Amino acid sequence: MPQTISQKILAKHAGKKEVQPGELINCKVDLVLGNDITAPTAIKEFERIGVKKVFDKKKIYLVPDHFTPAKDIKSAEQVKMMRHFAHKYGIVNFFEIGCMGVEHALLPEMGAIKPGDLVIGADSHTCTYGALGAFSTGVGSTDMAAGMATGEVWFKVPEQLKFIFKGKLPKWVEAKDLILYTIGQIGVDGARYMSMEFTGPVIDKLTVEGRLTMANMAIEAGGKNGIFGVDEKTQKYLHNVRVTRYPLLYSDPDAEYKQVYTWDISKIEPQVSFPHLPSNTKPVSKCSHVKIDQSVIGSCTNGRIEDMRIAAKILKGKKVHPGVRLIILPATQKIELAMIKEGLTEIFIKAGAAVSTPTCGPCLGGHMGILAEGERSIATTNRNFVGRMGHPKSEVYLSNVAVAAASAIAGHIVSPEDL
Repeated sequence: MPQTISQKILAKHAGKKEVQPGELINCKVDLVLGNDITAPTAIKEFERIGVKKVFDKKKIYLVPDHFTPAKDIKSAEQVKMMRHFAHKYGIVNFFEIGCMGVEHALLPEMGAIKPGDLVIGADSHTCTYGALGAFSTGVGSTDMAAGMATGEVWFKVPEQLKFIFKGKLPKWVEAKDLILYTIGQIGVDGARYMSMEFTGPVIDKLTVEGRLTMANMAIEAGGKNGIFGVDEKTQKYLHNVRVTRYPLLYSDPDAEYKQVYTWDISKIEPQVSFPHLPSNTKPVSKCSHVKIDQSVIGSCTNGRIEDMRIAAKILKGKKVHPGVRLIILPATQKIELAMIKEGLTEIFIKAGAAVSTPTCGPCLGGHMGILAEGERSIATTNRNFVGRMGHPKSEVYLSNVAVAAASAIAGHIVSPEDL
């Protein structure tokens, strides 16, 4: 039976030749991930069931990134629990202040992910790693506990969707716009518990960083995972992070999909998701009436060095609007160091931005940029639900980096073309 990339990975990890949508399977995992919100719950469950050791000390990754540096006593206790657990069970991959980053940017950068891997993480945006040809998906804290104990997890094999992007990316349109456009077209449940495979001439030209952005937001369409084929760009990226041995997986030409979407994106504008759903998208030309109080550039969606260079290109020699707070969040310390070396940090500070240490911070309404009642923020993050960034009566608008930077200068949502 012809198989997609996702089916091939699941079949291999289940010890089967092939799998079919709807089939229940038990799989061995290559990596288990947790952060400072989800891991403590998993640790409590792990201890409750009385397991004496983890399945593999090198295949568990613990990354406190949501509230770091600790914003209060409770968040400090959460990280302390993770630190103690890592020490008790000899877990090698524990990363906090001084060597940490936002988990979904840190792991690819470290070379922890390779094509063909099966990755589970107690965070919904674990689907990010599909950009590197891995099957990666978010799970609950209880599943994380079971994964740490046994190295296994069960799945219902998802149905398969294929998204083909044709044409040429217009100016200022980024990978973020492709995924926002996709979610706008199919809705937040349009890919519910399905595998989203991205392909086509436009995808071929995207950087790996751009693909990471798209895979990151598969969950915002309800997707079980997002995934890309492995090409020369993927292989070059992996070589640079010292990953050398992995399978070259592709979907079979006659693999079956529940639905195939084909879009020519040559004429689309940068997309902006209005409150309170990522699917509530509008072209940026329809957004100039929206005044903002804050702009956030960063997160596991758009906090990589490629994003920082785009922001700096727009902000260089400009000033942030006096009524706007611009917060820049590099996703890892490696990225932060590159920003300093390339002079990007100086550009941001001279423009009037605040540059933070790596953290998820404002993305989940944690710290470093909480909104008050009635305030609006444009953000390169991935969610704009009610109260996501603070007060229930605040608003979050999602966009690409270029729009977020330009809007910080203008004081309202604009395209860089309009500055």
